[in-house]
Amino acid sequence: MTARKETRQFETEVRQVLKLIINSLYSNSDIFLRELVSNASDAIDKLRFKAQTETDLLGDDTEFKIKITRDGIKRTLEIADNGIGMTYDEVNENIGTIARSGTAAFLEAMESLNHKDAVLTPELIGQFGVGFYSAFIVADKVTLTTRAAGETTATRWVSTGDGEYTIEETTKPGRGTSILLELRTPGKDEPDYTDEWTVRQIIKKHSDFVSYPVVMDVEKQEPIPEDEQILDGDGKPVGETTRTVEREETLNSMKAIWARNKAEVSEDEYKQFYTHISHDWNPPLKHLHVKLEGTTEYTALLYLPSKAPFDLFQPEHKHGVHLYSRRVFIMDDCKELLPEYFGFVKGVVDAPDLNLNISREILQQDRLVLNIRKNLVKKLFDLLNGMEKEDYDKFYDEFGAILKIGIYTDPANKTKLADLARFKTTTSDGTWVSLKDYVDRMPESQDAIYYLTGDNPATLLNSPHLERLKAQNYEVLLMTDPVDEWVVQSLTEYDGKSLKSAEKGDLDIDADDAKDKEEQFKDLFGYIRKTLQDHVKDVKPSTRLLDSVACLSGDDHDMSGYMEKILKSSGQDVPATKRVLELNTTHPVMENFKQIYEKNSDDARLEDYSRLLFDLAVIGEGGKLENPSRFGKLIGEMMGAALASKDA
Repeated sequence: MTARKETRQFETEVRQVLKLIINSLYSNSDIFLRELVSNASDAIDKLRFKAQTETDLLGDDTEFKIKITRDGIKRTLEIADNGIGMTYDEVNENIGTIARSGTAAFLEAMESLNHKDAVLTPELIGQFGVGFYSAFIVADKVTLTTRAAGETTATRWVSTGDGEYTIEETTKPGRGTSILLELRTPGKDEPDYTDEWTVRQIIKKHSDFVSYPVVMDVEKQEPIPEDEQILDGDGKPVGETTRTVEREETLNSMKAIWARNKAEVSEDEYKQFYTHISHDWNPPLKHLHVKLEGTTEYTALLYLPSKAPFDLFQPEHKHGVHLYSRRVFIMDDCKELLPEYFGFVKGVVDAPDLNLNISREILQQDRLVLNIRKNLVKKLFDLLNGMEKEDYDKFYDEFGAILKIGIYTDPANKTKLADLARFKTTTSDGTWVSLKDYVDRMPESQDAIYYLTGDNPATLLNSPHLERLKAQNYEVLLMTDPVDEWVVQSLTEYDGKSLKSAEKGDLDIDADDAKDKEEQFKDLFGYIRKTLQDHVKDVKPSTRLLDSVACLSGDDHDMSGYMEKILKSSGQDVPATKRVLELNTTHPVMENFKQIYEKNSDDARLEDYSRLLFDLAVIGEGGKLENPSRFGKLIGEMMGAALASKDA
């Protein structure tokens, strides 16, 4: 019987895909090798499954592998497997019209891009069923030779990607598929895919956890056996004692430990895998290994690092979760799998049924991805809540600031995140305190959770704003992370207790006494208010101060001093906010000030003293003086007068 041979046209959609792939820019040409190795792995998977019921299908060829063969002289690269293979008709069906729905989706996705600047990415090529065609990114000609398991006749398929292909019956010594790529000459700065190191790196990055050995012949130096060496009269070797030989070497680790039963994985293996995927030589603090089966199916191996990376809060920081499908790498920096506040988590998610579309925007709406995200967030909450205090405190030292981002970005989990939040307080002696513990030890007379924001813990701890609160034995949260300013805007109460700033609004402590004093100091305060009208919006008796003479406060809905500082440091044009100057009417300075004013309201010292009170309030909260030289001069004059008076 004459062997079949014919030339056929690709279907229209396939021709369009090929044209796009050949003519478009691409962001990562390495993906062709990932796709072809992935296809080879799938072919072996199918054979192993079929062999469960057809036990003779494997014959003597029971050692599965995927072999890569390089030829730098001929400029070829071959990827071969001993998987299930294809028949003549299957080649026509799978290659000529492969994945019609996939090609349609691929074309639709490419259509949505600007054709002139269209860039092929791993996300574009992968998961559309068009992975085979990625070979034409790097090859001028592709030859596929395949023999189906259980068949004696093989099939050869050849195309240059110009819209048609030839297909013919041929011979092949064993089952499986080989794909021979006749590579284009690489341009400047383009990788050479016949180079051993290049192939090694690609397999290590993209296919390290494929279940089957990915092998390649490499040159090795080995000793020449003594009985093959040429010896001189003294029995010493003459010439070379080593020779170059080719040996088959496995390029991938095949250690997809996330796919193993966690009871079979040792702690050392977990740590080694963490180092491999994170490039972090610090051991992980905790790991989470879960497998979910059912409607939503996935496996995840996630890690909590023990140290925060230096770029944690920088825009270029990458999320640490890698996305796999059936142990084949799809993408890193997969922000869609975890929210921003878990961006420090590292690990792997393997979703075998994942249907990635063209873009991350569409991926965000994928129902399977949303389910995985929801489940992983819940599992991470459980992990964090179950940690011992010592471990959790270590974790919070490193990642507490980013975790708190979720309090205002994830309303659905705001309460859970508030439970996980920790703060230093005026009575905690530098240790972390939860909001629950804070509320549990509140005195009966205290009806609010008090806090103070700022960038310096020591300044906050000694702030004049806290004097009366401390006297009442009220604990105050010292919030020193910039993110806390946004946290308190979202978290207005906890466990039925409102959160109240120690520097904004009335504290309602000894309020009646303050009202009495306001009447006594009415005229003086009016004078100070007028003198400082460019700097403050009001002057009033303080409900905060006990020992200090002055502080600055704001109304309940005013921007805090720390928030203003944050915004200005980020380059935003923030108009200066006038605040309230609070004065301690029980302080001797104020009594003396009042006497001078009542004696002579035109006394020249009154204006200087008013400005000095404002400067003292600014210094008390760690601010910068507008005119430090004037402040220094006034203090010097007052010290001189006081010392002279004492000597007299």
